Amino acid sequence: MKKLFLLFFLLPALLAAQGGMWLPMHLEKQNEKDMKALGFKLDADDLYAPNRPSVKDAICQFSGGCTGAMVSSQGLLLTNHHCGFDAIQTHSTLEHNYVEEGFWAKTQSEELPSPGETAMFISRMEDVTALALQNVTESMNERDRQSQIDKNLAQIRVSTKKEKWEEILIRPFYNGNQYFLFVTVTYTDVRLVGAPPSSIGKFGADTDNWVWPRHTGDFSMFRVYANKDNLPADYSPDNKPLNPKHFLPVSISGVKEGDFTMIYGFPGRTDEYLPAIAVQQTGEVLNPAKVNIRDRALKIMDAFMRKDPGVKIAYIARYASIANAWKKWLGEMQGLKTYKALDKKRDYEAEFTRRVQQNPGWKFKYGNLLPRLEQTYKEMEPYAHARDNYLEIFVRNSELLGMVASLNSWIKSYEEGGVSAFSGKLKDAKSRLDGFYKDYRPEVDQAVFAALVELYAQHVKEDWGAGFVKSEATNRGGYDKLAAYIFQNSILADRNKWEALVAGDPKNLGEALKNDPAVVFWRGASNPYQAGVVPKLQELQSTANLLQRQYMAAQLEVFKEKRFFPDANSTLRLTYGKVRGYSPKDAVIYDFRTYLDGVMEKYIPGDYEFDVPQKLIDLWKTKDYGRYATSDGRLPVCFLGSNHTTGGNSGSPALDARGNLIGLNFDRVWEGTMSDLNYDPAICRNIMVDSRYILFIIDKYAGATRLIEEMKVVKK
Repeated sequence: MKKLFLLFFLLPALLAAQGGMWLPMHLEKQNEKDMKALGFKLDADDLYAPNRPSVKDAICQFSGGCTGAMVSSQGLLLTNHHCGFDAIQTHSTLEHNYVEEGFWAKTQSEELPSPGETAMFISRMEDVTALALQNVTESMNERDRQSQIDKNLAQIRVSTKKEKWEEILIRPFYNGNQYFLFVTVTYTDVRLVGAPPSSIGKFGADTDNWVWPRHTGDFSMFRVYANKDNLPADYSPDNKPLNPKHFLPVSISGVKEGDFTMIYGFPGRTDEYLPAIAVQQTGEVLNPAKVNIRDRALKIMDAFMRKDPGVKIAYIARYASIANAWKKWLGEMQGLKTYKALDKKRDYEAEFTRRVQQNPGWKFKYGNLLPRLEQTYKEMEPYAHARDNYLEIFVRNSELLGMVASLNSWIKSYEEGGVSAFSGKLKDAKSRLDGFYKDYRPEVDQAVFAALVELYAQHVKEDWGAGFVKSEATNRGGYDKLAAYIFQNSILADRNKWEALVAGDPKNLGEALKNDPAVVFWRGASNPYQAGVVPKLQELQSTANLLQRQYMAAQLEVFKEKRFFPDANSTLRLTYGKVRGYSPKDAVIYDFRTYLDGVMEKYIPGDYEFDVPQKLIDLWKTKDYGRYATSDGRLPVCFLGSNHTTGGNSGSPALDARGNLIGLNFDRVWEGTMSDLNYDPAICRNIMVDSRYILFIIDKYAGATRLIEEMKVVKK
C-alpha cells in the first residue's frame, strides 16, 4: 500500500521524463511550449507548414529506410555513409574501389546515377481517423474490422485531392486507434556525389558500432534530379538538379553541453507501450535466439573477408547489415536488465490497475486486459521463438535458402500450372538472380548454411522442421557434408549452371528447379513449420493485436495527464532534447564530444576497422583544420544528445534552435538501445557526426570545394 501511495505522487514526474517522436503537424499544440523552454528559437509552423515552405520540406526519406536532408538550392542531399553504402559498393570495383578510396565527383556531369535510390518528401499530413474507422464497431472480429478499414482507406485515397505526381500514404497510429494520411512526392533520379573512404565513413566499423566514444565520419552526399518543371522523373541526362522548397543552412558555430537540439526524420519502429510480459519475452527469449544465430554467421563471414579482398568488397555491406541488428539486440538485452525496465513497466501496470479498479466504467472495459495479454504472450512464446529461428536461418542469413524462399511461389507455378504460368514470370526471376549473383560467394554461404541449419535442429521442435533437418544431416554424414552436397548440386548456387539452364527450354528449367536439392531441402524444413507454427502464431498474434489496441486506448483514457507520442512507423517525426553526456555505470562519465585526436588514438595501421588515410594523418599533424576547429584548436568529430531516435533516423539532420544543421544523426549508445522499448532519459543518447567534421572532410580532405561553395555555411 505504501509503495502504491508513493508511486501515485511520483508518477507525474516519471511520465514527464520521457522521450518522444512527435508528429510535426501537432507540434504547436503539444510541444512548442516545452521546446521553447528548452531553448527553441523558432515557431512550430517554421518546422511544419502545409501551405508554405518550412523545414519539413528539406527532409526526405532516403531509399525507404533512412533519412536525408537538402543542404543546397541545387538538390544536394546529405545522409549517412552507411545509408549510401549500397550505392557506394555497387559503383565499386577492384580497379575503382570507392569503398576503400572514397569518391568525389568533380563536376555534376561526373555524379553517378544510382538506380534504386529514392528521395521521398512529405507535402502535407492529415488526421483521417474518423473516416478510417467509419462503420467499425467493437463487436467486429479482427478480420471483419480490418476489411472495413481497408474499404474506408481505399475510399479516402480516391477522394483525397492531390497532384498527379503525388502519392497517398496512410498509416495506423496508437496500435490502430488513429490513422493519419501523408501526401508524398518521390524522386527517383538520385546520383552519388561524394563519399569519404570507409576508413573515415565507417571508422571503428563493427567494434565501435552502437558505442561511445565514437569517431566516425558517417556521411555521404547525393543529388536529387528532376525534370524541367522541377517534378519527379526517371533518370535522364536532360534532368536538372532539384530546387527544393527549403534547404538547411549548415552551421559551423559548434555545440556545447546543454544546447537545444532537434532530430527531424523518418524513425522506423518502436514499441514503447507493450506490456511487461512482451518486453520480457523480447529481452530474455527472442533476442538471445537471434543473437546466437547471427553471431555464428558473422564469425564465418569475417574469417572469409579477412582472407580475401574480393570477398570483403562483396560482403562488407551484407556483413554490416547483419552485424548492426546483432549488436543492437545485445545492447537492448543488457539495457533492459541493467536499467530495470521490467520493474518500471510493472510499476506502471500496477498504477494502471489501481486506477482501473477504482473506476467502475474502466473496470468493466479494461479490468481483464493485462491478465489476458499476459496469457496470450505466454502461449505465443514457443511459436514466436520458432518463427525467429526460422526467419533468421532460412530467410535472412543463409543467402541460398533466402533466394529459394523468394522463388518458391514461382517454382510452384510450374508444378501447378505448367510451362505457360512459369514462363510468364521468368524475366522477373532472372532479374532477381542477376542481382543475387553480383556479390555472391557460394563458399561463404555454404559454411554459413552448415552452421545455421545445425542450430535449427538443436533449438526448434522436431515436428516443426528440426526433425527433417536432423535426418538429412544424418543421411549425408553430418552438417558440413549436407551443405557440400546441396551447394555442389544446386543450380541456384552456381551461376554458370543457372545461366545455362535459363537460356534453354523453360520446361527443363522448371523440372531442374523442382528437383533442385536446395529447393527440396528448404521445402522439407519449411512445410512442417508452415503447418505447425504459422496458423497458431497468426491466431495468437491476432489476439495480441486486438488486446494491444484496447490496452493502448485504455492508457490514453486512464492516464489523461500523460502526453503519448505515437510509436515510430517510418513516418515523418520530430524529436528534441539537449546536448548531453552520460554516465553508464559507477565512476564512468562520458563527455558529450569527441575529437580527431581520438581517431589517432584508435589508429591501427592496416586494420580494416581502425586504419586511417595518410592524408588525414597529415592534416592532423599540421592541425590544418581551417575554420572548422574549436576555439582551442581541436577538430570535433561526433557529439551526443538526448534526442529519442531509432532505426530510420540514420541520416536525420541534427538541428539547432534556429533550424540550422549542426550534425547528422547516425547511431545510439549501446547502453541505451533499449529505447525502442523503454526510453530512459538518463541513459538513452543519440550519436551525431558534427557538421564541422563533415565540412572539413569535404573541404580539406577531399578538396571538393565546389560543394562547400554550393552550401549556405553559417556562423553565429
